[in-house]
Amino acid sequence: MTTINRLDHTKGLDLILHTPGGDTAATESIVDYLGKMFDKNIRAIVPQLAMSGGTMIACACKSILMGKQSSLGPVDPQLNGIPAHGVIEEFNRAREEVKADATKIPIWHWQPIINKYHPTFIGECEKSVKWSEQLVRDWLSAGMFDGDPQAEGKIKSIIHELTNHALTLSHARHLSSEKCSSLGLKVEKLEDNQKLQDAVLNVHHACMLTFSSTPATKIIENHNGTAFIKVITQMLLEAK
Repeated sequence: MTTINRLDHTKGLDLILHTPGGDTAATESIVDYLGKMFDKNIRAIVPQLAMSGGTMIACACKSILMGKQSSLGPVDPQLNGIPAHGVIEEFNRAREEVKADATKIPIWHWQPIINKYHPTFIGECEKSVKWSEQLVRDWLSAGMFDGDPQAEGKIKSIIHELTNHALTLSHARHLSSEKCSSLGLKVEKLEDNQKLQDAVLNVHHACMLTFSSTPATKIIENHNGTAFIKVITQMLLEAK
């Protein structure tokens, strides 16, 4: 809100994203706020990577500008660092194997694996997956594929590729601009505009240098220089 204040919302927004991702609820709030401020006229620019929640934000934009070095990532929510989709897969596999062979119930088979999850954890994983898939579906429909007569089929294919842990295999999987384009996302090539590419990379490199040489851990800044910067508080303790 600090950096959006006083901008001309009628011009739309170029949103440079560099993030490993984050909480689904925070992602939803960011997309909802920016969508209202700029009437969904937003283009995502990814100079290096926008993973997980960052990919979700990119999917909420009209298009995504990526370079040869840029990456998006799978949209598979994590609960305490554990992939929700992977937990569901594991539980379903256990159920099928036990149904076929009851001898696999004892402690040396599936029992110790299933016991590590508390009673409501499977349900929370299912809800988390459903939530993230629904958000991406709604955002693609309202933004990138608004008015496209083939939107339903395209969106279904994109969601299947981005959210299926069995296909992406790892939460850290990097999806190149070519891969994202092949999935059906509207991807523009950063290399097609050399002047814009230089400007985007200058901003990105300035941020990376700031992160490496200062206590800053998060930077949100507009083109006018108005910024919100989160830093790590450092304390020096005197040895006794």
